[in-house]
Amino acid sequence: MQEFWNKRYSEEETVYGTAPNVFFKEQLSKLQPGKLLLPAEGEGRNALYAAEQGWEVQAFDYSEAGQQKALKLAQERGVSIDYQLTEADKYNAKPDSLDAVALIYAHFPPALRQGFHRKVVGWLKPGGTVILEAFHPKQLGYNSGGPKDEAMLYTADMLRQDFSGLQINQLEELETELQEGPYHSGKGFVTRLVATKPAQ
Repeated sequence: MQEFWNKRYSEEETVYGTAPNVFFKEQLSKLQPGKLLLPAEGEGRNALYAAEQGWEVQAFDYSEAGQQKALKLAQERGVSIDYQLTEADKYNAKPDSLDAVALIYAHFPPALRQGFHRKVVGWLKPGGTVILEAFHPKQLGYNSGGPKDEAMLYTADMLRQDFSGLQINQLEELETELQEGPYHSGKGFVTRLVATKPAQ
């Protein structure tokens, strides 16, 4: 898969566009800027947008081509992001250190997904927020992108269990219209979550 993403991100154009994900942008606007983590961040469209809004951004991906493109765009746009080249199961943050974590199409296999989502809960500060948008299994009936393996797709029940330590503010499964570059284009079916870590 790493080779697949390096090849895709090596294309001259940004494959998912340069504008941030619409749901991410909408939810981020409701929060006070602080420390934000963006796992599986690819070419950096969401990280760059958040940095421009005053967030201190940490991001990672295992695609070197994605990282290079994101850092080049950051330089062009005059913002700074901390973008690490690593895999999800190797990434670590300090407990209670993040104000927000945004998982935007960060699809992981089941064994990795459950453990990583639990780690995310531990990394959040009390009062911190998770913003998630991912493809639902119904996406297999659409041609607008996403993994072709149903085990990599997320349902609301799955996320409710993974993030059981958080207060769920929004959790929905819905059809939406995607306009995120050539690989996320047209009608799609997604699962969305917004959840907050209870204040201690």
